[in-house]
Amino acid sequence: MDTPSLYAAREPIFPRRVSGKFRQLKWWIMAITLGIYYLTPWIRWDRGPNLPDQAVLVDLASRRFYFFWIEIWPHEFYFVAGLLIMAGLGLFLFTSALGRVWCGYTCPQTVWTDLFILVERWIEGDRNARLRLHRAGWDVRKWRLRITKWVVWLLIGLATGGAWVFYFTDAPTLLGDLLSFSAHPVAYATIAVLTATTFVFGGFMREQVCIYMCPWPRIQAAMMDSDTITVAYREWRGEPRGKKGTDGAGDCIDCMACVNVCPVGIDIRDGQQMECITCALCIDACDDIMAKIGKPRGLVDYLALSDEPAERAGQAPKPVWRHILRPRTILYTAMWSLIGLGLVYALFIRSDIELTVSPVRNPTYVVQSDGAIRNIYDVRLRNKLGEDRAFRLSLTSDEVLRIDLDDRARNLTLTVPADSTVLQRVYVTARPQDPAAGIDRTDLRLWVEDLGSGDRASRATTFSGKVTP
Repeated sequence: MDTPSLYAAREPIFPRRVSGKFRQLKWWIMAITLGIYYLTPWIRWDRGPNLPDQAVLVDLASRRFYFFWIEIWPHEFYFVAGLLIMAGLGLFLFTSALGRVWCGYTCPQTVWTDLFILVERWIEGDRNARLRLHRAGWDVRKWRLRITKWVVWLLIGLATGGAWVFYFTDAPTLLGDLLSFSAHPVAYATIAVLTATTFVFGGFMREQVCIYMCPWPRIQAAMMDSDTITVAYREWRGEPRGKKGTDGAGDCIDCMACVNVCPVGIDIRDGQQMECITCALCIDACDDIMAKIGKPRGLVDYLALSDEPAERAGQAPKPVWRHILRPRTILYTAMWSLIGLGLVYALFIRSDIELTVSPVRNPTYVVQSDGAIRNIYDVRLRNKLGEDRAFRLSLTSDEVLRIDLDDRARNLTLTVPADSTVLQRVYVTARPQDPAAGIDRTDLRLWVEDLGSGDRASRATTFSGKVTP
């Protein structure tokens, strides 16, 4: 007995061209998002002679993240973590209020799929022409059209992968190295992988990425409720379906326009479905048909399912703001705002000088030949500005202590190069007659002062002395 196959081949989807306000909005969003992605690495930002002049740069070699005037160091990764949390809360907020607007308008998979479909339509024609070409045998014309389309897709994928690697090093320099085949192999490998994934995901997998690979369709149910404004079919107005003029028929004439424009191939009239990305193209298609047959627009529209009873009774639905401003969305907005304000506050209060002090505890202290007690500390001093800075070290304590930067000469000044960190060994000494030399622990505070600006920073630590018998 033959075992039935569990594999189902993909049925290609050929969305029909549609025009309308939502399609126009998607064109604008696609142009803006792709423009930002492709052009951002080429924006210059002058930070001084010792720092990179690329406005947005993830400098892995120096372990820095530059964003215009903001510089994030490795120990400040909490800024990146905070932004990721804000992105997640923003996704929850917009999904709760307006459904899967991220998926329908700004998700990279949606944006690049829209671009690939646009190229496909330019080369092969609209829906009917592409269907005929798909069903036709492989002749010279079909090979010519397909190869032309695939070449353009590959060029788009190549630009996509190329733009990505430009975010991690100086873009003009890397471009020259790529063209002269002298770039690091990692750059070529990264571009190749991103070119291939863009080509395959945007060209061949399309809706399968959204349905099977992306986890968000399965998470969105927890984010949405009956007050969420999402794309839906007014079944109470459209049913029963029938041709125009049929007695007792609703407004839906079963023209299939909403199905033919859907990029994931679903029928919005079947109700809420996991596959729907709320791109709203079915709204444009249905509104166009309603205008042609003299029916009111909005048979397929953005709406809240909780308004169904009122609309069935011929009453006005609740105002949009009442659907959006509800406890869930208010909570998400408050959390998002608090984290954002916290990050802004942390950004503006951080100092241009950072100091860490680590006592060397092996040994805890050293007894010198004259009986003096010496403690050793590793001081890490970070200069966040784009110019070299000279610092003077000092200390404060209730006891008499002496500080040196060199165990052979008296020296209290230290120069830290621009945008860099210096690890300096510091020696603190108590003479035999000083009280600190005879007690276990003495509190002290190490200070650094910028000799140019007068800015200061300090860290508290302890001095370990010899316990006298």
